[in-house]
Amino acid sequence: MYDFEIAKPTTIADAVTALQMEEAQALGGGQTLIPTLKQRLAMPSVLVSLSGIPEMKGVCLGDAGEVCIGGAATHAAVARDVAAHYPGLAHLARGIGDPAVRNRGTIGGSLANNDPAACYPAAALASGATIITPTRQIAADDYFQGMFATALEEGEIITEVRFPVPQAASYQKFVQPASRFALVGVFVAKFGDDVRVAVTGASEDGVFRWSEAEAALSADFRETALAGLTVPSDGMIGDIHGAPDYRAHLVKVMTRRAVAAAI
Repeated sequence: MYDFEIAKPTTIADAVTALQMEEAQALGGGQTLIPTLKQRLAMPSVLVSLSGIPEMKGVCLGDAGEVCIGGAATHAAVARDVAAHYPGLAHLARGIGDPAVRNRGTIGGSLANNDPAACYPAAALASGATIITPTRQIAADDYFQGMFATALEEGEIITEVRFPVPQAASYQKFVQPASRFALVGVFVAKFGDDVRVAVTGASEDGVFRWSEAEAALSADFRETALAGLTVPSDGMIGDIHGAPDYRAHLVKVMTRRAVAAAI
């Protein structure tokens, strides 16, 4: 490690001000950033901790019935406080990492980092969530822009995430045992006759919507609707855990499981 300053704002306004300092970087739960600092892959002069801002920690229902989650809410808090309103999202949060990770990591930090195998991006994209920052609202379809890339500007933080609640939803992931990240994870959300399917862990471009599955399931929300579909292996991640064609196969398998669980 190396020397750096830590700012601990207690309001969003103070956090925005602190992040204007030279070489300042936001710190959520630190599950990605701290190991990065230890390896000196990032060397900010100031870390701005977001964990002491009460207005970024709560979970509530919005006027339109959507679930509103503060950007500093931990995975454990999402699993606990969202269960009565959005069970599919709570189930996802319960499966992230281990207890230590779930009690430190935050939803805002995960979405800001946009790891290609993280779970929350699939939930946000399949749910049609809205990412809230101090200055604007970003639709999930516009927010994710590739592996580790988002629409966030320099110094911009996620203060809240708003999830419309579907009629039925499920997240199913094929777990990479060492990290508990998704080798492939699929979130399926049904809103009336509209079904959204988001896939994480599979593509070199990060989280994506499987449009062919969405069309088939919107017409017939059953596992059998996926029977004739295939996922191209082009652009899929290939590593020691799985080849591109293996991940492509898993996308369909996990989508079928998600549909069955949602039904």
